[in-house]
Amino acid sequence: MGKRLFPNVDSNDSRRWRSKVRRLLTPSLILTLAFSLLLSASANAAPAMQFGVPLDQALVYSGGESTNLRDYDPATTYSSGDKLVFSGLVSFDPRLNLTPDLAETWDVSPDGTVYTFRLRQNAKFHDGKPVTAQDVVYSWERAASPALASDTALTYLGDIVGAREMYAGQAEHISGLKAIDDHTLQVTIDAPKPYFILKLTFPTAFVVDKKNVETGKEWVRKPNGTGPYRLKEWRSFEYIVYEANADFYLGKPSIPYVVTKLYAGDDLRLFETGEVDVASVGSYNADRLLDPTEPLNRQLVTGVNLCTGYVVFDNTQPPFDDLNVRKAFSMAFDRQRYIDVVMRGKALPAIGPFPPGLPGFNYQLKGLPYDPAQAREALKQSKYGGAEGLPPIVYTDAGIGSYISPDVAALAEMWEQNLGVTIKVENIEYNYYYEQIYAGNHGQIFGGGWCADYPDPENFADVLFHSGSNQNNGGYSNPQLDSLLEAARVEVDVAKRIAMYQQAEQIIVDDAPALFTTHSLSYQLVQPYVKGFVFTPISIPIERYMWLEGK
Repeated sequence: MGKRLFPNVDSNDSRRWRSKVRRLLTPSLILTLAFSLLLSASANAAPAMQFGVPLDQALVYSGGESTNLRDYDPATTYSSGDKLVFSGLVSFDPRLNLTPDLAETWDVSPDGTVYTFRLRQNAKFHDGKPVTAQDVVYSWERAASPALASDTALTYLGDIVGAREMYAGQAEHISGLKAIDDHTLQVTIDAPKPYFILKLTFPTAFVVDKKNVETGKEWVRKPNGTGPYRLKEWRSFEYIVYEANADFYLGKPSIPYVVTKLYAGDDLRLFETGEVDVASVGSYNADRLLDPTEPLNRQLVTGVNLCTGYVVFDNTQPPFDDLNVRKAFSMAFDRQRYIDVVMRGKALPAIGPFPPGLPGFNYQLKGLPYDPAQAREALKQSKYGGAEGLPPIVYTDAGIGSYISPDVAALAEMWEQNLGVTIKVENIEYNYYYEQIYAGNHGQIFGGGWCADYPDPENFADVLFHSGSNQNNGGYSNPQLDSLLEAARVEVDVAKRIAMYQQAEQIIVDDAPALFTTHSLSYQLVQPYVKGFVFTPISIPIERYMWLEGK
């Protein structure tokens, strides 16, 4: 809280005046006058300052940070990236409509393979330098360069002609990229793919400033982005402050500052004490907040994320190179008990990769049932002949030391009870977990999960389970599935395309390359003075659509 400011009344004349007033006023009148002065002073007080900014002009979150700077580089991040600082040619609005961003307009050739983007004339980097088509080419070629070794480049840019050759070190440039002039970019892809432009909303396709990048590996701490906010200050383990970009090409955001308090404590407690404006709520506290008699219930926003939780079986390592073993471990998992106990009932059961709300979600999907007897029989039918013939099994999770998370403990207990197998758990430090998973440094089972980058079934089925995908970390391969997914990529009939992805999902479930566990539910608290907040099932830069009223 800020100090209330009172006028200086310490002169001799004022002291004499106060002495006379004391003799004239009754105690009740003194109290009335004091209260009036207090209200007047409070009304005229300067706004409370924290993090170097006025709090009444700041949207405050709580969060953490990574010690791995690659997490902050748009070209190498595994998450949604920093969509406040950086931006790309296209984006999503809060209703998940694809919208122009750095690109004002675009055309697609009749055969669906050539995209011509026209960049906004007023698009600038935070330092005022104009954004050009050459900047886009540089950013995408940097992402695809062998030197950067991005694990996501081919997933999101691999459809561009020449991107794979550059990634493999066989070319110095992406041949499918051409800067026609400073504000016109031509992109040629290898086949007509209706979802291609949706991929450009992911950070891998964001624009970075070459001069900024070349200042050294710490460049992400002082990024020269193009997004709605610029990074004002970053104090590790304390806070990150973003300031509205007054020259943002779509108009200056209404909220002047966005602050993330780092490692400040429990989100719910911080919300209750007014220290944050938006807070995530875990399943442990959800019951309380869902109660209509709870005062905070009116500030609760709920929804279903386009996310699927699962654990990956490494199909290239024994014993999960055997289909019967994968099926056995899947059928030994009591999904409802897991949700009731571990998730406290605050999740939906997942029997396949597609979450509810995703085009192609199939209510008729046939999942592998929970059936311990059938699971043990499948294990006997495997080439390992039962639990006694299995090699030691290691589960790799993100964690610290010897701590075993409740979800992994529940899985290990079910597999021990229902199959008679013992699981050894190893932890990899959170900041480097995915880096090690992509490098192949993991046990036969490891924790996973996927949230949609864009609302299309290709983002799950093809990205996660095609044998040629970089994101297929379990090494699963099925030629029948590959052929089906490759045909679905270029199918223009929407109904046929959806049917193909539903067929693909059934193949994936039957082959059990992963154990699908839950579709997550979202619970968020939003202070009443935060306006324009909309729940979005995927991560988009919603802050520029919001405003503060009466904070």
